[in-house]
Amino acid sequence: MEANPRSTGRLPAAFLTPGSSSFMDFISEHQPEMLPGNRQLPPVKGVIEAPHGTTIVAVTFPGGVVLAGDRRATMGNMIAQRDIEKVFPADEHSAVGIAGTAGLAVEMVKLFQLELEHFEKVEGATLSLEGKANRLSTMIRSNLGLALQGLAVVPLFAGYDIDRERGRIFSYDVTGGRSEEHGYAATGSGSIFARGAMKKLYKEDLTEEQATTLVIQALYDAADDDSATGGPDVARRIYPIVTVITDEGFRKLTDEESSEIARAILERRLEQPDGPRAALL
Repeated sequence: MEANPRSTGRLPAAFLTPGSSSFMDFISEHQPEMLPGNRQLPPVKGVIEAPHGTTIVAVTFPGGVVLAGDRRATMGNMIAQRDIEKVFPADEHSAVGIAGTAGLAVEMVKLFQLELEHFEKVEGATLSLEGKANRLSTMIRSNLGLALQGLAVVPLFAGYDIDRERGRIFSYDVTGGRSEEHGYAATGSGSIFARGAMKKLYKEDLTEEQATTLVIQALYDAADDDSATGGPDVARRIYPIVTVITDEGFRKLTDEESSEIARAILERRLEQPDGPRAALL
């Protein structure tokens, strides 16, 4: 009689010789209950109250792309957390910014990181940026059942495309529908205000420093009009998470770098509360 692998402490052979380069496909076949989208929720009435992440913004510049997010998480009309992190590296040359149900979003990011790492180990090569964007789309689509119950995750994906030698941005809807954005993009509750700010300030020839300043300006404008978006909190020393992705890889700005830009913006806002003015013509 063959011994049960679990009782002997040994992993099944399938776990040692995975036949698929997709970690999601492997888990779906062997332990589908581990995937967030396969969980069964108890019957509920009304809106499910859970912490939600809000505004994420991204801007491309000739050397790469900047992805940033505010630090506030809300639960209904309450501030659930003031210093949540919403921007994470996906791999060396890409990153994900999360908006929506915070707990599920963070779990989805971790699965996405494993998906890319698994592919690289099995195939011996890095997935293309287009391929990464498609994999994330599949993961969002698998969460549709929970999204229809109010537990939606709507990320923003950005990275440096080594083949095309430029930064690229991808946005998604709750069904996993994917769109490539050109120049700039935003998602989350404050996205409409952040996008309006970026629309007036964006230029194709931005430097990296100008791009990082632009995203913090956009997040400031989003916080100015959207209560769910948190602005720079000087008293608590909480500033936006800002990341830069170039051909050299992923880099997160230090607290000192982010605070320096945020404080400079705050000083200018004392003179111009509505921010920089764009030319009429």
